[in-house]
Amino acid sequence: MIIDVHGHFTTAPSQLDAYRGRQLSALNRPSRGRLLITDDELRTSLIPVIQQLDDRGIASLIFSPRASGMGHEIGSFATSRYWSEHNNDLIYRATQMYPGRLIPAGQLPQSPGVTPASCIDELERIVTQLGFVGVNVNPDVSGGAAPFTPPISDPWWTPLWEKVVELDVPVMLHASSTVNPALHLNGSHYTNSDSAVAFDLGWSDLLERLPELKIVVPHGGGSIPFNFNRIRALHIAAGKRPLEEALRQFYFDTAVYDRDSMEMLIRKIGADNLLFASEPFGTAKPQDPATGKAFDDTVSFVNDVDWLQPAEKEKILSGNARRLYGRAAFGNID
Repeated sequence: MIIDVHGHFTTAPSQLDAYRGRQLSALNRPSRGRLLITDDELRTSLIPVIQQLDDRGIASLIFSPRASGMGHEIGSFATSRYWSEHNNDLIYRATQMYPGRLIPAGQLPQSPGVTPASCIDELERIVTQLGFVGVNVNPDVSGGAAPFTPPISDPWWTPLWEKVVELDVPVMLHASSTVNPALHLNGSHYTNSDSAVAFDLGWSDLLERLPELKIVVPHGGGSIPFNFNRIRALHIAAGKRPLEEALRQFYFDTAVYDRDSMEMLIRKIGADNLLFASEPFGTAKPQDPATGKAFDDTVSFVNDVDWLQPAEKEKILSGNARRLYGRAAFGNID
C-alpha cells in the first residue's frame, strides 16, 4: 500500500481563480461572495489526479488547497478567511467524491501580524464538521515582508499548536507566496522555508514543550540532509542535544525528485521519520528527458533501494502515515 501525504488541488476549475480575481479587486470591501462550481465540473477536474494515482499504484493522497494560492500576504484577515473557507469547502466536496482515495487537509486564514489564534475557528470547523485529517500552516505569513512572522517555536504560535494537539491533526509547515523579488517561489522560497523550519524544530525546545505536536516538513526538509554535518556542528558548539535525536521528534516528506537525493534523505533521516510524498501535478510534473518519466514519478526511488529492509520501505510508503494521521480512513487498491 502506498499513501502520498502531499497533494494540492492544482487542477481546480477555473472558477476558483476567477473568484480570487474578484476578491483581489475589492480588497477594501471584503465579502464572502459565491463560488459556483458544479459537481460535474469538479469531478472532471479530478480525473487526471485519480488516473495518476491509479497508474502509480497509490492508494490514497492527502489532498489540500494549492499552496502557492493560499496567498496569506494579501489583504486583511477577512480576505484570508473567506478565501480559506471556499478552498476548504471545495476540498471537502472533492474528497467526498473519492472517499479513501482523496483525504482532506485544509488551509487556515492566516494574515500578517494577526495572532494564529484567529485561525482556530476554521481549524475546528474543518476537523470537527468536515472530517479533515490535517492542515497546512504557512510559517512565513507575510511572504518575507514586514510584519515579519515569528519563528514557529515562538509563544506567538502556542494557541494554534495547542489546538492542533487537542484535535490530533498533523501540521504540514508549507510556505505560500513570497513578496521578495529575489526569490523564485518554487525554486528557492519553498525550500528556504523548509530548511528554516526544520532547523528551528531541532534547535528550539518546541517539541519538548509540546511533545504531542505532529509536524511534517515538506520537500525533504529543504537543505537539511545536504547540510547535515553543518547543523550537527552548530548543535555541538552550542551544547544542544544531538541533531540526530532532535530530528526524531518530527517528520519529513519525500517530495524530492532524483534517486541520489532520496537515498541521502533516507540515510540521514531514517525510515521511522519519513512519509512518502510526490506532490503530483506540482513543480516536478514535467517529463525528465533522461528517463522518459515524470520527475514526480518517485515510488520506485523508495522501492528500489536495495539496502532498505521491507519493513522500512513499508514505514516510508504507508506505515508512518497510517500512524501519524489517526483521523484518516485510507483507501486501498489491488
